[in-house]
Amino acid sequence: MAATNTATRPPTFDLSQLPSVKDGGMSIEEEALKRRKTCRFIEEACRILKLPRVATATALVFFHRFYAKHSFEKHDRFQVAVACILLAAKTEESPRKVVNVIDECHNLRNRATAAGRTSAQAQSPTHSVAAPEKLDPKGEEFLKLKERILLLERVVLHTIGFELSVDHPYKFIVDQVRVVSSCQNSFFFCKRDGFSPEHFVLQIKLMMQKRQVEIQSQPGEASQQRDKLMNKLVQYAMNFANDSFHTSLCVQYPSSRIAQACVFLAGQFAKAKADWATVLDVSDVESFASICVQLVELVSEKKGGDKTAFQEMRIEIERVRRAVNSRNAAKAASASKKSPPRSPPPPAPDSKRQRIG
Repeated sequence: MAATNTATRPPTFDLSQLPSVKDGGMSIEEEALKRRKTCRFIEEACRILKLPRVATATALVFFHRFYAKHSFEKHDRFQVAVACILLAAKTEESPRKVVNVIDECHNLRNRATAAGRTSAQAQSPTHSVAAPEKLDPKGEEFLKLKERILLLERVVLHTIGFELSVDHPYKFIVDQVRVVSSCQNSFFFCKRDGFSPEHFVLQIKLMMQKRQVEIQSQPGEASQQRDKLMNKLVQYAMNFANDSFHTSLCVQYPSSRIAQACVFLAGQFAKAKADWATVLDVSDVESFASICVQLVELVSEKKGGDKTAFQEMRIEIERVRRAVNSRNAAKAASASKKSPPRSPPPPAPDSKRQRIG
């Protein structure tokens, strides 16, 4: 669903002021780790429930918004996750039965717990592993859990101010490419979500044809190889957008700025050359740099990638920062030269009236 969701986003976002950190006594790193683990749970549950990606993304946004105002100590994060999935499925017109959602999520959590116990048993042979418990849909435990989930769904609704419309980075990634390529053919874009990987591929091709983005290739490399590299650029951008939901970025910055960073980082991974400060029209360079750094840190930690490559990305981020600051300084200097000098203010009128006679 498309609408700007600035109402629930604080004007300034300080990670140290998150309720779990400020009141719950957690460190910023512990709070972020709980978010990431629960986000993986939400993604896997949505996959099992066969929910569309947009519903999964919406559930993740609801989860991050909720814990931007509540502490992990006061509400069970997995129960909140189930409530967010239920609400997001309805919001994105892909509703699922409450019984099915609770049952699948409960089984998923039990499997994860059992896997952890099995790992502990491998380290300690004397430790026994109990079989995962299955809930009886007509049993008292299930009914109490259902009542709790439905209550949390209402709590989530109140927490997010009943604002169910969410803009995701996918749409803005495509929009960003459309602006850069100066293409007026709206035929390329999906009307409902503004997101289609195939349409995004077409837009990247247009950018390459206009030489606004060039992908490095070896001399004599066939066009098929160039297309393969170009498809990597597309996939990387979408992967970064997906990864962004494992952080609190969706409550820190608008989706359009997150999309800018995703396209930029995708270009770095695909070894694409461009004047990124100009191509992406970066205006708020501090936000751009902050988003990029958070995503790079997440990916480097998550996948244990090449540290040298991530260091090179940080250097490129600083290069973009300097380019934008230089451009802004040049604009300010040019504007000051063009503006005419101010005339002195007129003298103050005499308070005494002159008599006519």
